[in-house]
Amino acid sequence: MKKTKIEKFDLDLYYEKLDNGLEVYMIPKNNCNNVYVTFSTKYGSNDIEFVPINSKKMIKVNDGIAHFLEHKLFEQKSGVDPFTFFSENGADANANTNQVKTTYLFSGTNNTIENINYLLDYVQDPYFTDKNVEKEKGIITQEIKMYLDDPDTILYETLLKNTFNIHPIKYPIIGTIESINKITKEELYTCYNTFYNPSNMFIVITGNIDKDEVIKTIKENQKKKKFKTINEIKTKKYDEKDEVCLEHQTIDASNITIPKTAIAYKIKYDKNLYINLLYLLILFDIKLGATSDFTKTMMDQKIINSDLYIDYINTDKHIVITIFGESKTPDKLLEKIKEEMHNLDTKEEEFARKKKTLISSLIYISDNIFSLNHNVMNDIIKYGQFNEDKYNVIKDLNYIDYERFINNLNLNNTSSIIVEPKKVS
Repeated sequence: MKKTKIEKFDLDLYYEKLDNGLEVYMIPKNNCNNVYVTFSTKYGSNDIEFVPINSKKMIKVNDGIAHFLEHKLFEQKSGVDPFTFFSENGADANANTNQVKTTYLFSGTNNTIENINYLLDYVQDPYFTDKNVEKEKGIITQEIKMYLDDPDTILYETLLKNTFNIHPIKYPIIGTIESINKITKEELYTCYNTFYNPSNMFIVITGNIDKDEVIKTIKENQKKKKFKTINEIKTKKYDEKDEVCLEHQTIDASNITIPKTAIAYKIKYDKNLYINLLYLLILFDIKLGATSDFTKTMMDQKIINSDLYIDYINTDKHIVITIFGESKTPDKLLEKIKEEMHNLDTKEEEFARKKKTLISSLIYISDNIFSLNHNVMNDIIKYGQFNEDKYNVIKDLNYIDYERFINNLNLNNTSSIIVEPKKVS
């Protein structure tokens, strides 16, 4: 195993790549009782056009299939329900799918070795039949209908749909009722066999573990199984435009009394995603964050009554900064946000203060096995490896480079949306 020191936080990362390609990352943290284990594939809802294993021709599969596949892996031929298994073994289990990965996980204080073995076994033993696939369509259809009534989901999904032109990030992770009803067991096996190969997967373990016992367990588990050797998986690259698809939209939704609004800033980048993200998060936090003059003014003028929520999402070409808020005058709020982001002047002391905030966030992450695990996962997906030197990267950020970055920033490509309470006729 390779051992790497995580700078400034008295933590060690242990890494090993197994013969079958599976990557194992472990951060022992023996001052806690809990263990958190995530088993992920680099496969999400964006991956709808790809070359299947043992094929040379690119195919397109139905939207929502990655999420559908996540659901189906919880149905085992043995009849054992993974949720029941973990519960009886003192652990909480779950899974999730986003645009770029699918993760199966558990956390608990007991039976760690047995639970790791079972996690690997059930994820690596798919059981799809015509009957159980048809049954799942009904379950996911109900889930889609539930989200169609959720104003926050409507806001977020419509914003992505309007921000992107052709990239599949514009489509709901869960798919549509029409798309999921076209899914077959053969299509599921095609996606599974291509993307659930160990060479496209990784496991991250944080918490109270014996690293040597854990790696021995994983190796013994994998030696009992046979997997096809695959080369690099070919997925379609999308020539996404810098311009947004639709600049503004107003829609109605039930279940709200105060209008919700959001705006997306679509920003092209060509290198060093991490540094670009840090500079953008600093900028938007200074301008629109909870402690900003802007937020205080909007509160005083009663345009908002709670802080704005700032987030981001990225593709291989674009970073999209998203701002969400509630306002009885949503048009005015959007106008004020655009005005604020038209003037990008910031003070050096503000920049220095936000650097300290980022370092404080790192300290919190290092002390929490769940945040630490997610941090490792996200680095692997975004950057191809875990960055153990984030502290020094942030510490070395300087105001001159930040200003240069800001002065070259193009914030003209925006998409906004207002969700208003549905009018009763």
